[in-house]
Amino acid sequence: MIGLLNILALLTLMAWLYLILGHGGFWRATERLGDFGPDPAQWPGIVAVVPARNEEAVIGDAAASLLAQDYPGALTVIIVDDNSDDGTRAAAVNATSEHGSHVIDAGPLVAGWTGKLWALARGVEDAKTRCSDAKYFWFSDADIAHEPGNLRRLVRKAESDDLDLVSLMVGLGCKSFWERLLIPAFVFYFQKLYPFPWVNDPARRTAAAAGGCVLLRAEALERIGGLGAIRGELIDDCALARAVKDGGAIWLGHGETARSLRDYQSLGAIWSMVARTAFHQLGYSTPMLAGCVLAMALVYGAPLVVFALAAFEGAWLALIMAGLAWGLMTLAYGPTLKLYGRPWGAALALPVAAAFYVLMTVASANQYWRGRGGAWKSRHHGAGGAVAKEP
Repeated sequence: MIGLLNILALLTLMAWLYLILGHGGFWRATERLGDFGPDPAQWPGIVAVVPARNEEAVIGDAAASLLAQDYPGALTVIIVDDNSDDGTRAAAVNATSEHGSHVIDAGPLVAGWTGKLWALARGVEDAKTRCSDAKYFWFSDADIAHEPGNLRRLVRKAESDDLDLVSLMVGLGCKSFWERLLIPAFVFYFQKLYPFPWVNDPARRTAAAAGGCVLLRAEALERIGGLGAIRGELIDDCALARAVKDGGAIWLGHGETARSLRDYQSLGAIWSMVARTAFHQLGYSTPMLAGCVLAMALVYGAPLVVFALAAFEGAWLALIMAGLAWGLMTLAYGPTLKLYGRPWGAALALPVAAAFYVLMTVASANQYWRGRGGAWKSRHHGAGGAVAKEP
């Protein structure tokens, strides 16, 4: 028993030493969008495209934040109603009555496209007729609110660093019990999966974006073949980033000037969000799923379990190694907790959050095996993201 505890303690300690020292410093959460560079000689034209499906509760505030931007250049806002069956279109029209904004219909969803990408593509197509000289598209989700200076900062970053894509991981809601437990962990895991410093390093292949806020150079979109090149992708933001980085430069960071308007008051709401794409992230591979479950157990569960068992058995070497791994886990999670205004002590709940995310991933696989795919906004997607059924 003591020998097994020593092996498990050593493995989990080695895992955390690698994550702390060799995984791009992802845990530091230092990639932030500030006032990068001087103002450009001429502020480029921007078209904001907002896909909206059943977003009646939030689209008004989201649209108002776009229209309130203090951007010195030309800004056109296009909201694409993606076949909503609530009051989304009326709310969007009411919020965008000012000059420079338009509400259009996405039209029937074409086979092989995910809903969001189809809506974005329709918005881009419309933008080319209205603002053919726009230099950037600004893709913003219908549940995101931006501070007035956010677009100015995004453009400064893109222009000063000659970037094709600039994306922000916007601030997510962290008020309810389930949000406090699971949202900082979600951001932490995303950073671990796609270390932001590696994403922003042109010499590395790692590519990712956060779809809630993406500033994309129009020439780069044309270069990759338009949104049709990724039309079936469920994790569309990261697919877009991969396509753009193959021949271009991208940047991803945390956004303190943009926030989500969506509240996840229940476990079910967060569960649905994660289960929609978790198994897709693993390539619909059962061996990958098994490996993911084992890795999560080793990295997040083993430090505490081994520590407790080692204390009971008097296995002092295992106790020390597991304690060090536990300490490193707490250290690594701290900056993300601080980003969300949570106390350092909340790191004690990270193994609990990890257990929930493992269950969500298994549930995502079960949905796929049952032929339901990822469900979101009353749509179900199959492998590759094509719509399998729309009730």
